[in-house]
Amino acid sequence: MGYKSDLTDEQWELIEPVFVSSVGNYGHKAKWSKRELTNGVLYLVKTGCQWRMLPAEYPPYFTVHSFFRRARLKGVWEQIMTLLVQKSRISAGRNENPTYALIDSQSVKTTSASVGRGIDGGKKGKR
Repeated sequence: MGYKSDLTDEQWELIEPVFVSSVGNYGHKAKWSKRELTNGVLYLVKTGCQWRMLPAEYPPYFTVHSFFRRARLKGVWEQIMTLLVQKSRISAGRNENPTYALIDSQSVKTTSASVGRGIDGGKKGKR
């Protein structure tokens, strides 16, 4: 039984090389494929369910969590996001790497305005 969050063959072919080069199998046959583990992670991200609520069609939640954590620590998810952004930009007819970025000035905190002033954490007010 497949879920809408599961990767298509085309999607998996695009990101599989990142897993092969970064995670590897360490010379032993894995019980679960990287694709099954990735589909488990994507299901959790898409549905927002708890790890322990992962459907039985996926590998055990502790296995999926361990896979997710190791891949995160190795930067695999960041590599995949970079790859997908580049592919998206190319298909939109743009340069694969952005040449500039915009920052909303309302969301950037300044430190010069806080000199001589502060916030009282208990009262949530300015002193």
